[in-house]
Amino acid sequence: MRVVAFSGSARKDGNTALLLKTALAELAKSGIDTELVQLAGKKIHGCVACYQCFKTKDGRCAVEKDCINECLDKMRGADAILLGSPTYFADVSTEMKALMDRCGMVSRANDDMFKRKLGAAVVAARRAGAIHVFDSMNHFFLIGQMIVVGSNYWNIGMGREKEEVAKDEEGMTTMKVLGENIAWALGKLK
Repeated sequence: MRVVAFSGSARKDGNTALLLKTALAELAKSGIDTELVQLAGKKIHGCVACYQCFKTKDGRCAVEKDCINECLDKMRGADAILLGSPTYFADVSTEMKALMDRCGMVSRANDDMFKRKLGAAVVAARRAGAIHVFDSMNHFFLIGQMIVVGSNYWNIGMGREKEEVAKDEEGMTTMKVLGENIAWALGKLK
């Protein structure tokens, strides 16, 4: 079994990555292969609405100048997908939005190629706005016929400065339980 997580933070190894790593560590304890992809520093932009993915139906985006096709390959090869974003003005980061729009469009063009995979959203927030971010990423999963996995609370950690989220005990526990729940669900589905 394989789980891939995408950190949509512009800051490499920041709070979003730390939250995702915490959930992934629980999965690794269960013997599940995990990978964290950080979009920080990668060239990525939004959908150009060319609709070539609906014509070619090859599971790829026609725009080849950035990392999206690599991300699509990782998603296709995973049993579960985690999306993580910091809260930017009560919404996902531009990097996460581009990933969701482009991968979502290609998936829809290819008979919802992520359907019945597990999905979970993870949010880093300084103080507020996180629920909208959480909902936005969960909508990516739901429209793609994916199965959304939750935790013992919303998958949110609080912190602004790098690694400050580690001080949010409830948030860190939520990530551990999320990892445990994904591992359990994968075991039930396989």
